[in-house]
Amino acid sequence: MQSCSPEIAVDFALEARELLDQLGGQLVDLEQAPGDRELLNAVFRAFHTIKGGAGFLGATPLVELCHAAEEALGAVRNGSAQLVPRHFDAAQRSLDWLQAMVDAVEQSRPLPDAPAELIAAFAVDPADAGSAPVVAAAAPITAADPAAGDMISDDEFEALLDQLHGGAAPGTPATAAPAPASPPVPAPAPAPPPPRSAAAPPAPPSHGAGPAGAPEREQNIRVNTRRLDTIVDLVGELVLARNRLKTLRARLRDEELDRAVSTLDNATARLQGAVMRTRMQPVGQVFSRFPKVARDVARALEKEVELDVEGADTELDRTLVEALADPLVHLVRNAIDHGIEAPAMRAAARKPRAGRVSLVAQQQGDYVGIEVRDDGAGIDPERLRSKAREKGLIDVESAARLSPEECLNLIFLPGLSTRSEVSDISGRGVGMDVVQSRIRELGGQIQVHSELGRGSRFSLRLPLTLAILPTLLVHAAGDAYALPLARVQEVLHAPAASLAWIDGRATLDRRSHTLPLLDMREWLGAPAQNPALFTIVVLQRGDSRFGLIVDEVRGREEVVIKALPQALRGLPGYAGATLIGDGRLALILDVDALREG
Repeated sequence: MQSCSPEIAVDFALEARELLDQLGGQLVDLEQAPGDRELLNAVFRAFHTIKGGAGFLGATPLVELCHAAEEALGAVRNGSAQLVPRHFDAAQRSLDWLQAMVDAVEQSRPLPDAPAELIAAFAVDPADAGSAPVVAAAAPITAADPAAGDMISDDEFEALLDQLHGGAAPGTPATAAPAPASPPVPAPAPAPPPPRSAAAPPAPPSHGAGPAGAPEREQNIRVNTRRLDTIVDLVGELVLARNRLKTLRARLRDEELDRAVSTLDNATARLQGAVMRTRMQPVGQVFSRFPKVARDVARALEKEVELDVEGADTELDRTLVEALADPLVHLVRNAIDHGIEAPAMRAAARKPRAGRVSLVAQQQGDYVGIEVRDDGAGIDPERLRSKAREKGLIDVESAARLSPEECLNLIFLPGLSTRSEVSDISGRGVGMDVVQSRIRELGGQIQVHSELGRGSRFSLRLPLTLAILPTLLVHAAGDAYALPLARVQEVLHAPAASLAWIDGRATLDRRSHTLPLLDMREWLGAPAQNPALFTIVVLQRGDSRFGLIVDEVRGREEVVIKALPQALRGLPGYAGATLIGDGRLALILDVDALREG
């Protein structure tokens, strides 16, 4: 590979990964609808664009693999062949190799060569042309067409890019457009990523400005994410200063100061919202890779699966979008492996042979909900109870007290697997505990619902951003603590006489339900108090609730999350720290670990 600046390699890798993420789903859709001309062209352009960029960088193995795929797709475009299952298998396999090659380009490492048998799998058989599906071809633009002017054809434009950037396969001369029998592409292929300081790539000649009154095209630029993070940190400091001023305003009671702080509060909120939006990305960037994941897993297990995606345009902080990839891969793979039955079993149960897995995202106030559903066999809570006892993960008495709903949560215990055999897909006793831990680290929660014979649903709830967190501030033993507002169900006051004791633990009868209580002072190791009236914050943990007894509830406040002081790192129950409006340090509590304590 020829030497190039790291910046150019990073730009190429970024754009190539975006195309590869989309290609997985596009190839699955094309396999199901081989006559879709627009989809065929989109897949062709993606391989062609990656090849062009790789040729510009001299990444020969990458060029060769993309060229093999492009040749097969091109033969289908001009009607001389059709795609068969072997081609789709090769295309999906090639995505994994291309990802590895793109990583090597970005890291300036030697590129691995794709296997010769993978390159050969793209070969087309002209004998298949007679049975090729009929596809709608766009009407060609000819010189006789007055609207055509001096425009070059799409194929001529692609050949020009090959000549400029060395995109043709080694030993293959770049030629002009193929025979006229090849229908043109609806839109020209985008050029490979040039250096950011270089001139724009060639484009078809323009004949004047657009129509009068046409809306101005939206402009986009790439910004280093570290710069965005710095801006977010600065806005966070501004939010802290705003909170401090609001506290002082209430104390000083000055009308002019009150107006100034109100103006600052308004401007800070608008700035905070604008900066957060610059970090937001659609979850579709994660969802786009799952059609390929579902296809690969289903093929390996000889199952038939249809994947539905809803709410792909729902936006999350970019750090959350990136961090969600691995947990969602676990959930989708498990849904297909453990949930969806084999086609014969589904037919015997009077279900469609093809199972259905759904990925659904939607915004819920300051949070985003994501669900992974399947219409498979469901999860047997009794089997989970039995497996947990068998593996010594829970004692017999505790297991006997669990309700069926609580048994479902045993699936998150480390080392629990209901598989009797180990496979490449699952059955190694790892996975779901990792998913839960990762979701908790992101400030979210995960719940599982299942019905035997009907399927399962894993529900994730995550904050829109990790930078600023809505909290409920409470006091206990003289210090301030912040509880994630998403976990707070209600705040109530209960007379001491209304508390009961079960197995040495305080409880409260609340709406015909026994609510376990945890005294914050006791948890902190501070001297207990016996007030006549207890202040209780009801918190949600998975499918269950518990009450946290505190000295005082201060109110809601948006806080900027900071790292824990060194002395507290690793201690259960603490998720972070922040400065509150009165200038004091407040610890952000980890509700899940707090309940376990």
